[in-house]
Amino acid sequence: MNRLLMICMFVLMPAMMSAENDSIIVKKNFWKKTWDGALNIVKEFNHVDTAYIEPQHYKFTTTLMSTYFFEAYSIRSKNGQRIDFAPEARIKVGPYIGWSVLFWGYTVDLAYISANKKKELDLSVYTSMVGVDFFHRNSGSDYKIRSLDLNDDNPYDSISGIPFDGLNVSITGLNAYYIPNHRKFSYPAAFSQSTCQRRSAGSFMFGGGYTRHSLKMDGQKLKNAVERAMPGTAERLDSGLLLKDIKYTDISLSAGYGYNWVFSTNWLLSVSLSAALGYKHATGERAVDFSLLKDFSFTNFNFDGVGRFGLIWNNSKWYFGAYSIVHSYNYRKSQFHTNNYFGNVNVYIGFNFGRKKSHKKYEE
Repeated sequence: MNRLLMICMFVLMPAMMSAENDSIIVKKNFWKKTWDGALNIVKEFNHVDTAYIEPQHYKFTTTLMSTYFFEAYSIRSKNGQRIDFAPEARIKVGPYIGWSVLFWGYTVDLAYISANKKKELDLSVYTSMVGVDFFHRNSGSDYKIRSLDLNDDNPYDSISGIPFDGLNVSITGLNAYYIPNHRKFSYPAAFSQSTCQRRSAGSFMFGGGYTRHSLKMDGQKLKNAVERAMPGTAERLDSGLLLKDIKYTDISLSAGYGYNWVFSTNWLLSVSLSAALGYKHATGERAVDFSLLKDFSFTNFNFDGVGRFGLIWNNSKWYFGAYSIVHSYNYRKSQFHTNNYFGNVNVYIGFNFGRKKSHKKYEE
């Protein structure tokens, strides 16, 4: 019996090994096809007309960047009274290193090395066809009152610049967009320096976004601050200016146009503007808010905007320049209207290294 079993094993073993090898080959071919398919999709995102755009010839890049942050918040009552807040502008400096569309870096805040709870996080991924902006901002508590208008003829200049720690604004959002003319118009050339625009071109842009906003203000602190600066004024503030907590989500669709102007050899000026129609929906403390459709109202639609501006010199090896991204959001209710805009200006210098073997020297 044992001898018969051994004979059967001897006869069947090659077939079993062949089947096992075939299974391994099929699995390898499956994963290879999947990987190749993913690479082809990525390549299609960055496929360009080389008569307009010079592709990246290097594997890596390193950059030294200084970032200037700014923001402002305005509140207007239904009677026309208005108050504006803004913190001091902030500057961060730090190095970055990148590979493909991914960048890593570390920055040091020159003014708030041991400061309050202010936080900023901005992450952008640009390909020729699509792009994504992610941002998270928490304003901290270092706002100042910049201006006050009680809808009369009295000047309120003495209140400008007064510190106010009773306001905290937080916003987290994601914007994505599609560029139809991506083979001739390059966002990466202006904002991630991973290509070079060699001939002027423009493109329409379409996209969408989702953001969550939170505003908390201590109305009593605001009245006290105004009263200290101008006695007898606080009692005239409209209730619409004395907000408490506002939380809302914003779902938007956007459209715009961008243009890259190559005005001299290696020089590029990029300007793009997008308007977004956003639906604002107030939210409560619940983790999941199911009342979006139930409380739908056309009055909750508002217009927002995003602007991007860049100036760069790039000879494909070395580059330097500056760019700015500015966001604006509006929120209207019967008793008040708020407007929040924020952004940053980035000044940088860097170079590419690790030349790709597949790229021959670009000929101008």
